[in-house]
Amino acid sequence: MRILGIDPGLGTTGYGVIDDKSFRIIEAGVINTKSNTPIQARISKIFNEISGIIDEHKPAVLVLEKIYSHYKHPTTAILMGHARAMACLVCGKYNIKLINYPSTKIKKTITGNGHASKKQVQRMVQNLLKLKDPPEPVDVSDALAMAISYCYLENGQGLRAGGQG
Repeated sequence: MRILGIDPGLGTTGYGVIDDKSFRIIEAGVINTKSNTPIQARISKIFNEISGIIDEHKPAVLVLEKIYSHYKHPTTAILMGHARAMACLVCGKYNIKLINYPSTKIKKTITGNGHASKKQVQRMVQNLLKLKDPPEPVDVSDALAMAISYCYLENGQGLRAGGQG
């Protein structure tokens, strides 16, 4: 089964598709939009590119981080929410199971520490997927961390269950 992790952002959306049996990356990358482009065009680009990834790789599950808003940065959460809504819409269109985990659960699953830094998550994703270099940028490693977390939390694979960890 293939799992698609998405780290949604209006400017940069990270994604990663992994195979839960071989525990390897099928595809990973980012979708970038420009801040001077109208919001409807930015969301459309993200939607179309994620739709293309789904058409090509046929994931059974899409994993997102639960939305979180810090009182000091409400605008960031609202902008991220636009891209996140697109990911939810794509699940409806393609009838894909949608999973949401809190960021602390993903970090705890990947590193053992629910408050790990992005660099710590990045290094553990590199280690777990046996990559030569850490996935760049961190949007990609975060998306892969979401997909890996699903393997461990829902399928009993991964870190502590005899998978690749």
